[in-house]
Amino acid sequence: QVQLVESGGGSVQAGGSLTLSCVVSGYMSRRSCMAWFRQAPGKEREGVATILAGVSSYSNSVEGRFTISQDSAKNTLYLQMNRLNAEDTAMYYCAAESLFCVVGRATSYLYWGQGTQVTVSS
Repeated sequence: QVQLVESGGGSVQAGGSLTLSCVVSGYMSRRSCMAWFRQAPGKEREGVATILAGVSSYSNSVEGRFTISQDSAKNTLYLQMNRLNAEDTAMYYCAAESLFCVVGRATSYLYWGQGTQVTVSS
């Protein structure tokens, strides 16, 4: 059984930084597509970034500010978030295993974490 557990969320002022982590337990291929999504209250779940075999992609809203990475030895996915603004406030989820591995298409991901809250105050 694959499990994903996020951590690292919190409250930060606009312009600040946070790093989210997602620890993966259970079997997963080294070539599994991994992703970060977010969902703000009253809004649909939004794709933020994906990574597959070291190749990453980002949504337009976070390109240049966020960096997705993974440490295979630690079975951990990261999301480094810089220059945060109020629009980044959301619950952030990591997801794994998608045939498409594109930013978005939440329904294509098989495994999800429980989420970690990020709140940015202006």
